[in-house]
This record gives sequence, C-alpha cells and structure tokens, in this order.
Amino acid sequence: MATKGVGMANKGPSYGMSRQVQDKIDSKYDPDLEQILVEWINRQCGSSVGKPEPGKLGFQAWLKDGCVLSELINSLHAGDKPVKKIQSSSMAFKQMEQISQFLNAAEQYGVTKTDMFQTVDLWEGKDLAAVQRTLSALGSLAVTKDEGTYNGDPNWFFKKAQENKRDFSDDQLKAGKNVIGLQMGSNKGASQEGMSYGRPRQIL
Repeated sequence: MATKGVGMANKGPSYGMSRQVQDKIDSKYDPDLEQILVEWINRQCGSSVGKPEPGKLGFQAWLKDGCVLSELINSLHAGDKPVKKIQSSSMAFKQMEQISQFLNAAEQYGVTKTDMFQTVDLWEGKDLAAVQRTLSALGSLAVTKDEGTYNGDPNWFFKKAQENKRDFSDDQLKAGKNVIGLQMGSNKGASQEGMSYGRPRQIL
C-alpha cells in the first residue's frame, strides 16, 4: 500500500491495481476526438489560445491552467460572460480555481453532472477521457441551442434531440405503468420472470 501511495503522491509510475485502472482509463482517450476538439476550440476562441502538442500530454498541458477552457465557455455566450476573470497563473490553486469556474459555467450552460469531469481529472491527468466527454457534451449543447455562437462544423458533435423530449417522456410514462403492472403481478411469487422479456426490457 505504501508503494502505491508514494507512486501516486509523486505522480510517478502507478503500481498493481491502480496501474491497471489507469491503463483502462487511458484506453478510453480518443486521439481522433482530440483533433476535433482542438480544431473546434481554435475556431471558437481564435488563434490567441494557440494549439497543443499532439497527444494526451500536450492536450492536458494546453488546458491545465483553465484559461483556454474559460475562453471557450465565454465564447458560447453572446451577452454576459460567465467567467469574469481569466488570468494565467503558475500557482496550482489558481489553475484549479480557473478550471472550477469553467466547470460551474459549463453546468449552468446545461452540461449534466454525469458528463462533467472533476478538476483533478484534468489537472493531475487522472482521466483525460472524462475531459473529452465534457467538451463533447458542451459542443453538442452549443450545436443544439443554435444561438449563433457556435463556430465549427455542426457534424463534429451530436445534436441533442430536444424536440423529441415530450413524446419520449409520454412513452416512458405509458411503459412505466406497464412495468408497475407486471411487477405487481409477478411479485406474489417473488419471481422476476416478468422483468426478463417484453415491453419492460425495451425501456430499461
């Protein structure tokens, strides 16, 4: 245990189980998506944000101080900018504070908590795939909102099906009633057979 703790504290090599977990996380990182995100951020923010060295470490270093991310979220707002102060700093707590401001603004913009990375995912490089996921969700929202602030190819991100939400929830309600009926019918014998086929399966 001590060895693992030292490895993590020094951000050196991870050992044992933590190494396996990190390898799994790293395998989710998408180099192709990285290129799209870099291109989008450059179009969105302008050449002043620069471009990273190709690869995961370059991507992390580019975004690590939170300034590029803050510029990005501000560029999606035509009026009042959500991040009032963007200031590059070499101090760790200042960089993490800047990242936090981006995360708060992204959540207000509509990115769900499940799509949100944690500050350490970026700052310590713990899960850069999660960072990609957050930025992809942000891009999808910008395309969907169509407020005239998105700069980039709309095909880079999935458009969220806002107009189908009402119909979908109606279907869910109807299907939900069927599930309840089946549960009431099958629970007498403490059997789960009713849950293994038919309509309930479609909505799970």
